[in-house]
Amino acid sequence: MSEEEIDKGGRPPIVFTPEQVIEIQALAAVLTKGQIADYFDISEKTLREVEKRQPEVSTAYKKGRCKQIANMGSNLVQLAEDGNVTANIFYLKTQGGWKEAEAEVQEIPPINIILDSRVTNPTSE
Repeated sequence: MSEEEIDKGGRPPIVFTPEQVIEIQALAAVLTKGQIADYFDISEKTLREVEKRQPEVSTAYKKGRCKQIANMGSNLVQLAEDGNVTANIFYLKTQGGWKEAEAEVQEIPPINIILDSRVTNPTSE
């Protein structure tokens, strides 16, 4: 018997069809790898093993993520160009390296309050 003919036990490896690879690319726009694994009713570890055996699965996931990020980036830029101040600030913070200045921490010296006992305990005269 050759090595290939020996039954090694366990489940047969998962192999994604071309249609499923296309589906992964579409799902990658909105789901994490863990969520995609759940969608296909497999573990995330199994999905990573499939990516090793089928590089097109990994490529589809990366393309789906990149396309969605590019679309969202384009939308953000359009909002900023249309005068949306929040979009402008967000864009500049994430892409332009801007950050809000942190308030300077100042030491406040301790305050000693001394009460005059004549005020707190007036004697009757």
